[in-house]
Amino acid sequence: MNDKIIINLGRQFGSGGKQVALELGRKLGIPVYDNELITKAAESSGFSPDVFRKKDEKRNLFPVSSFFATQTFGSPKNYLNGENLFQIQSSVIRDIAEKESAVIVGRCADYILRDLKCTVDVFITAPEDIRTGRIMDRMNLSKEKAKDLIEKTDRKRETYYNYYTFGNWGVASNYDLCVDSSILGIEGTADFIIDFAVKAGLLHREAK
Repeated sequence: MNDKIIINLGRQFGSGGKQVALELGRKLGIPVYDNELITKAAESSGFSPDVFRKKDEKRNLFPVSSFFATQTFGSPKNYLNGENLFQIQSSVIRDIAEKESAVIVGRCADYILRDLKCTVDVFITAPEDIRTGRIMDRMNLSKEKAKDLIEKTDRKRETYYNYYTFGNWGVASNYDLCVDSSILGIEGTADFIIDFAVKAGLLHREAK
């Protein structure tokens, strides 16, 4: 492998994007950052992880007094807005990219790391019926509730991404590669992404 590769992976809800990310990490022997970014962002900022979990890939406004770990800033008039949280998480993502190879799931990582030459920006999708079935099975929901959750989650991700990147979430021109995970399956999709990275000159060898 090259000295470093960063795979930034956007995904539709229920497309199996997280599973593809984990498979990429396993095959390449590199860490995968998803919810782990929340912990790292909290550690670097001194805030409780709760503020990042509640804010994750959404746009809201939170009172600092509710989440600050030490309660030093206890005034209810103090607020930490979405831009502050985005900057904290962006710093964590850039720090990861400087230190190691990684798969980074969502959180506008493709935009944050847009100036790096060692990145592959991927978007994972799947047909609506496939995604609905996955969410029904995974969360024990009815078809109607699963479809509603998919719609709401994707809308939040799209709003978050478009606001902070001035781009268009899920639009092919924003990414190096867009893949329907239902065609090759989770492992096959991971292999396809690795093969793409090899042919793009970002990997010097095949996956393990």
